[in-house]
Amino acid sequence: MDTKILLENGTNELEVLEFLLAGNSYGINVAKIREITPYQAITPVPNAHPSIEGVFMPRDTMITAIDLKNCLQRGVSEAGGIFIITNFNKLDIAFHVDSVVGIHRVSWRDIIKPNATINTAEEGVSTGIIKKEDKLIIILDFEKIVTDINPEVGLKITEIDELGERTRNDVPILIAEDSALLNKLISDSLKKAGYGNLINTVNGQEAWDIICDCKEKGSLDEHVRCVITDIEMPIMDGHRLTKLIKDDEQTKHIPVIIFSSLVNDDMRRKGEELGADAQLSKPEIGNLVREIDRLVF
Repeated sequence: MDTKILLENGTNELEVLEFLLAGNSYGINVAKIREITPYQAITPVPNAHPSIEGVFMPRDTMITAIDLKNCLQRGVSEAGGIFIITNFNKLDIAFHVDSVVGIHRVSWRDIIKPNATINTAEEGVSTGIIKKEDKLIIILDFEKIVTDINPEVGLKITEIDELGERTRNDVPILIAEDSALLNKLISDSLKKAGYGNLINTVNGQEAWDIICDCKEKGSLDEHVRCVITDIEMPIMDGHRLTKLIKDDEQTKHIPVIIFSSLVNDDMRRKGEELGADAQLSKPEIGNLVREIDRLVF
């Protein structure tokens, strides 16, 4: 299946691959997918997490296979089915699913925020829901799933300590990040690094509304001197936010840093075309601080 469907930059759209697991429909952003292959024989890893099936080596590259059914407390997968091989946060990981349905092109505005009605098994690992005809497709938070299995691959907060003692400053920074946990971790890290004047938003639309409000009041430089944005966010994604900022004569001077698990080669090219000043993978919190230092002073 071709997972390299090209989207125009900054259109606020994404491609979602729908797959089945225990009779339910789930989704993953196509931008995270490296390839889709039939199930392959795997080698178990001693003392591994219960959701890790083992490892296999397609084309001499060792890849960890995760039983997604086990992660969602829906049983244990048997041999067979499909491997969705992903690449995000500089990791290649295969997720074992029952079957693949197809690809849907949707707007971030059409993705519904999960609420208390979602099944307990998906609670906390769903980033959104797509309604397609008579069914719901639950988009899973694959970064959280992987971090829950191995916390070492998450945000490397210890990198801030390695920066040493730093001067406090009041440079105003606007953050757009839909994950409440990551939003807090990024904010805590920046405050520890000396950046205490932060505005937190949960998607690109909220961030853009603040920028537009500051433009109207003539207080843009006073309140927004740098923008840090995720890519995947409901309502408005980070690429659309970057395009709006860089296409506007009054805002294009503001440095935009894309801080996302999706910063691979293809997405980096998209970010560059949109005018992003820096792009970093989410574990690199130390490098995020260094880029802010470079861009605001």
